[in-house]
Amino acid sequence: MIIGIDGNEANVTKRVGISEVAFQLLHQFASFEFVKKKGIQFVVYLKDKPLEGMPKESDNLHYRILKPGKLWTQWRLPLDLFLHHPRPDVFFSVTHYAPRLSPVPTVVSVMDVAYIKFPELFNQSDLYQLRNWTAYSVKNAKKVLTISDSSRDDIIKAYKVRNENVITIYPGIKNLTTLEPHVFGMNQLKSKYHISDQFILFVGTLQPRKNIVRLIEAFSKLGNREQGTGNSNLNLVIIGRRGWQYEEILAAPKKFGVEDTVKFLENVPDEDLEVFYQHAICYVLPSLYEGFGLPVVEAMQRGCPVITSNVSSLPEAGGDAALYVDPENVDDIADKIQKVVSDKKLREELIEKGKKQVTKFSWEKAAKETLDVLQQVAKK
Repeated sequence: MIIGIDGNEANVTKRVGISEVAFQLLHQFASFEFVKKKGIQFVVYLKDKPLEGMPKESDNLHYRILKPGKLWTQWRLPLDLFLHHPRPDVFFSVTHYAPRLSPVPTVVSVMDVAYIKFPELFNQSDLYQLRNWTAYSVKNAKKVLTISDSSRDDIIKAYKVRNENVITIYPGIKNLTTLEPHVFGMNQLKSKYHISDQFILFVGTLQPRKNIVRLIEAFSKLGNREQGTGNSNLNLVIIGRRGWQYEEILAAPKKFGVEDTVKFLENVPDEDLEVFYQHAICYVLPSLYEGFGLPVVEAMQRGCPVITSNVSSLPEAGGDAALYVDPENVDDIADKIQKVVSDKKLREELIEKGKKQVTKFSWEKAAKETLDVLQQVAKK
């Protein structure tokens, strides 16, 4: 059996979201010993040569580099699938975009439908591509994979596809580093990033959907309530790259009078990020919509109490191990942060529940479930 895979999302230097999913799945596929016994071959299609860190070629995994890269999915990839033999028995796009006019049955991944729910948060060219290509890909795919039951329901409703053709496969958890906490601790963190040793943490791309402006406003209300209680040095640390429509986010601390205690950080190394999780009072993700909300699980894995939204897929990610807020209610966000900051016992309870919650998610499990679907499609 030959399984073709679009590996371009994985073949990038900075991997977040779908790129991380693609990267982890490829590595898991390459590591499975049983694929050799079953004679499964993976052909990973790329626009450019594989970067360092991508799986090494082996008897069961090969790269096929197709040039040029322009309009690659529309004509270069389909042309090769038509003309080159032997063809794959199934083709897997770890993105919304399947090859046009494919002679090979396809399976696609759709992480979420944020572009349908919040079109105003996307620029017009991206929105056009997401709407049109995703619709084509979903309606022509044999199976559609997604990362939560919430996203599954959204996809079925948006594209009127059969329930059995959309399958939820939960993602795994990225191991950020094996660095021990005592090697790089709170003192070094304070010195390097100029933060207080008491801080609330947010990790994610700076974009409107993450609801960071309301988080900053809620933090400003917390500061007012904490006058004289010993928490006047409390910081809000926001770690993430600038996405789009981030100007209002960067302006929010000054607007709400907390510009001295809100810290924006970019390009934080993985080993430092782990220390942030380990030392934060809590991690807060008040997002308006998430396909899954992997940082929620990553925070729990690091022993960090979690506050997140009660909408979309986030209750699936958090289970009973998170404290939930109405993301459109600033006072509710502030109240829940206040509750966690002031209650050590609650923090300890959330940490213990979080340890159990993270055992539900692994990349090995995700890859095996994905491979099962690909094999089923290939055999039909």
